[in-house]
Amino acid sequence: MRIRIVDAFTDRPFTGNPAGVLLLDSFPSDERLQQIALEVNHAETAFAHRLDAGGEADWALRWFTPATEVNMCGHATLATAHVLHTTGAHEGAVRFATRSGVLVATPGEDGSITLDFPTAPLTPVEVSAGVAEALGAAPRAACDTGPNVGDLVVEFADEKTVHALTPDLRALGRYSERGIIATARAEDPSRGYDFVSRCFFPNVGIDEDPVTGSAHTALAPFWSERLGRTVLTGLQASPRSGRVRTELRGDRTLLTGRAVTTIEGELLV
Repeated sequence: MRIRIVDAFTDRPFTGNPAGVLLLDSFPSDERLQQIALEVNHAETAFAHRLDAGGEADWALRWFTPATEVNMCGHATLATAHVLHTTGAHEGAVRFATRSGVLVATPGEDGSITLDFPTAPLTPVEVSAGVAEALGAAPRAACDTGPNVGDLVVEFADEKTVHALTPDLRALGRYSERGIIATARAEDPSRGYDFVSRCFFPNVGIDEDPVTGSAHTALAPFWSERLGRTVLTGLQASPRSGRVRTELRGDRTLLTGRAVTTIEGELLV
């Protein structure tokens, strides 16, 4: 099995979100997929194999964290599309059959890739004292994304607070199915981004995700409503950092970014 490590939502190595990508003839057992993902030990490892021509999708795609299979992953989808295009395995837009339906990745002339994902539903909820205590700061608003996404979006008054968060990850896991998306409006939009976020997913084995494409399916409608624009850029302020361009189109959200392959090798077992 050829395995590649791809940094997604960045054009520079050692930034963005690294994902393992394996192109296969077929999927082995779930147990073996999980073992490989644990060995790779990045936030997600993507496994894909080609489907028969003439169907609604071109490739089957699955995503695993070191701990579990997940329903949706933006950065590993971007990484997989990047590998398909750079290796010549697929040309043009690619349709992936996934747990979240058919997801399309379209290459741009500038080297970027745009993902077409379902927009996450947002339901305003009360901010519990436990969430504030686990995060170490008090949010001023919160939205639940529902069971299919499983995140809680919490808004803070300013960008500095998001950067300074030092959450109690064990406690944080009690308040959402997958994790917490902390966000705030950008203090200075002239820096090239409109909002900032950090994502904590202890329930799926990821303490802090470097750049989370799927989280931006919730952040796009959240900030589009507040800022009055459908096209925005988000900065995910993890130590590796990365930027995601979002475009809200009703029940679909377009996520645009770049990727770079940093490691290529062979799995020997």
